[in-house]
Amino acid sequence: MEIKDLKTLIKLVTETDITEFEMENAEEKILIKRGPSQEIIQVQAPQAPVVAAPAAVAAPAPAAAAPAEAVAEDKTANDKYKTINSPIVGTFYRKPSPDADPFVKEGDVVESGQTVCLVEAMKLFNEIEAEFKCKIIEVLKDDASPVEFGDALFLVEPL
Repeated sequence: MEIKDLKTLIKLVTETDITEFEMENAEEKILIKRGPSQEIIQVQAPQAPVVAAPAAVAAPAPAAAAPAEAVAEDKTANDKYKTINSPIVGTFYRKPSPDADPFVKEGDVVESGQTVCLVEAMKLFNEIEAEFKCKIIEVLKDDASPVEFGDALFLVEPL
């Protein structure tokens, strides 16, 4: 590529909202970036290990914990039940649209990879799928309620 063509490309990038331009062919590769580089930092809170405590020494659940989560923790302590947790922070939806039926109900058998709910984050609806074949024992969150990373959404029995 000749210098005048390169100058034309640079001028086009600086006169528009484009912050990055990349072109590649068999002989050369051109990458033009402008503006300060943005650093994206992702921080994930560590998860506390779940330890089953003897009933006589059981500590009271934190005030912020929902009663359904306390029930889920009690039921998962015997390893018969597991939970499907939220992988992201957002809003929990049981149905694909307000007038539709829920994805799953208590008592339903769910196949691995089947969508069980949606979690909306920043106007994007993320399908949450079952990781294994299971039976839905209990829905632990109300429809359209906020959820945090790692919150238990469903109590399930693996099949």
